[in-house]
Amino acid sequence: MTIPAPQQSPMGPQIEMTEGLKPLYTNLARIAHSPADIVIDFAQILPGEGKAVVQARVLMTPLSAKLLLRALQENLGRYEAAFGEIHVPHGSSLADTLFKGLQPPDSPTGKE
Repeated sequence: MTIPAPQQSPMGPQIEMTEGLKPLYTNLARIAHSPADIVIDFAQILPGEGKAVVQARVLMTPLSAKLLLRALQENLGRYEAAFGEIHVPHGSSLADTLFKGLQPPDSPTGKE
């Protein structure tokens, strides 16, 4: 007797969210790797601050990271098709470009 293999829907597995799960805002990611793992630390940093607070760390295999990259590329492509191109600033780093010229919270602006 043969037992049929379970069928996955075309959209993938059903995903269940943990009760009380809160969204996480991040504006900085640090990526590191070993031969077996890719590690992504997601952090928040305020303009003018020298310290970022890591909010979450995600570890994945290189294959999973590559599949995530592909999924992000596909989704960003759909986003840009719907809302227009996302322009990436040019500069030494994205963080430098985004925070250039912003004053730290306690720094005077020179204007009265």
